[in-house]
Amino acid sequence: MEKVTEINTWADCAADLVAVAAGRKPADLVIRNTRLANVQSREVLDGWEVAVIAGRFAYVGPDAGHCIGDGTEVIDAKGRYLIPGLCDGHMHIESGMLTPAEFARAVAPHGTTTMFTDPHEIANVLGLRGVRLMHDEALMQPVNIYTQMPSCAPSAPGLETTGYEISAEDVAEAMTWPGIIGLGEMMNFPGVVNGDPQMLAEMAETMRAGKTVGGHYASPDRGPAFHAYAAGGPADDHEGTRESDSIDRARQGMRSMMRLGSAWYDVESQITAVTEKGLDPRNFILCTDDCHSGTLVNDGHMNRVLRHAIECGCDPMVALQMCTINTATHFGLERELGSIAPGRRADMILTSDLAALPIEQVFARGVMIAQEGRMLADCPHLDWPEDARQTVHLGKELTAADFGIEAPEGANSARVRVIGVVENQAPTEALIRELPVIDGLVEGEGGTCQIALVERHRATGGVVNAFVSGFNYEGRMAMASTVAHDSHHMIVVGTDRENMALAAMRLGEVGGGVTFYKDAEEQALVELPIAGLMSDSPAHEVAAKADRLVAAMAASGCRLNNAYMQHSLLALPVIPALRISDLGLVDVSTFQLTSLFAEEPA
Repeated sequence: MEKVTEINTWADCAADLVAVAAGRKPADLVIRNTRLANVQSREVLDGWEVAVIAGRFAYVGPDAGHCIGDGTEVIDAKGRYLIPGLCDGHMHIESGMLTPAEFARAVAPHGTTTMFTDPHEIANVLGLRGVRLMHDEALMQPVNIYTQMPSCAPSAPGLETTGYEISAEDVAEAMTWPGIIGLGEMMNFPGVVNGDPQMLAEMAETMRAGKTVGGHYASPDRGPAFHAYAAGGPADDHEGTRESDSIDRARQGMRSMMRLGSAWYDVESQITAVTEKGLDPRNFILCTDDCHSGTLVNDGHMNRVLRHAIECGCDPMVALQMCTINTATHFGLERELGSIAPGRRADMILTSDLAALPIEQVFARGVMIAQEGRMLADCPHLDWPEDARQTVHLGKELTAADFGIEAPEGANSARVRVIGVVENQAPTEALIRELPVIDGLVEGEGGTCQIALVERHRATGGVVNAFVSGFNYEGRMAMASTVAHDSHHMIVVGTDRENMALAAMRLGEVGGGVTFYKDAEEQALVELPIAGLMSDSPAHEVAAKADRLVAAMAASGCRLNNAYMQHSLLALPVIPALRISDLGLVDVSTFQLTSLFAEEPA
């Protein structure tokens, strides 16, 4: 495995940078005969060359011959494009089902050399200690992984119960850690709008530290509430799904982060703000938000997003800026990364096509870490403590009776609220369905099946039951997952209560993950022993198990694109319209708990 250079500050190696650029000292690495994609000026410079020393660019110009000495490694690019390493502006490592080390190993061959990560998933399970574990492993990697301190655990106070809660004091402490770049997405937008003291204190601590506040305004309201949220300090937002969303954010001085994850397809509908409306592209950033291991292994990471933006009509150099220099500038790192320019970290990619973007060679800090899809550098692991692997506490043996929904006395049918899944989008619909009652219990039918949230942090034995539509499952089945954004209890979706109980108990047995049962037999299992969220197994092994899960879902009638990601977000009470929590059904339009049973229309 290649040994990647430790990060030297620009100041520490300025003398060497100057000496190499002037020709007084030989470079460590020179790459000749490139077509350099200069994202600073948005132009392709034929024949340009770069010289690297101490992991940073020293010379970037038409001829680096004067930088070559006896010990210099020289690479002839043979006219290929040299582009900056790709940056993901907003993402959650836990969504990949992988630890930071294994996530880095999975995405670096796709050209991602910088990530801005919000570990609020593990914060909900293990609190500040979990964030520190993620932060520490991130700093060990050969690529740049910056950590945003989670802001909202719980995401919606009073509407859910987490394993741990994040305080303003926790945020203040984290701002002193070396790898913290800012505050994670401020999901509690009603709290900001209403002047909640803790939300304002967290943002204030971040600003005092000179760092960036991440945004999350998941509401269509563009009235005073939207303007109040912008005034509170969030500097970006990734929750847009329409062209007008990206325009409105840019006009308020926020960066519009357009995401293409495993299940969120929000680039095509928003990038027209640049390609058709002509807005300044400097205020637009590409990101993934959530990508599971199957996507990473089979489809790619930020290279996938970049290609998609180009396919949507964006100029390749503009799209490249949106996942390099724009991202670095947003986080105050323009002088550190995001471009091929003197003094910056030597993170770069050689590719033979700027649009199709085959990732042929990847360099981080001046060392080739991947080639033709193969990782060459080591990705060190933390020794994750045992209590981080023992986080599923059910409190009792669950049976089919725990998943029964009693109907009003004497009813032959029941009018109920149903969570409606929307393909390729995070928001859900709030539906009303008339469902049959059999032996006193409400039963799903016609594409509507049961959903349950099982408490798993405090061993209360609590189960909340409701209904969900859109997965179109057939037969006697159940799928259970301890990945249940963001409080990460356990979500169980099924057509049969016995299978639901079996699936839930199986996850208690293995310490967390995702399982699929059909006719009382397990069809697929993805073990996620770390916090019930992540595996420290290699990405290709996790992806293979995830593929079996997807196949099991499809064999039971589910045809949704990346339905697992839809499943995992059904307990997130900060995205409209209807969600489930350990406290009941949540009407996100009013931020209040609501009854499962709907009243008859007037």
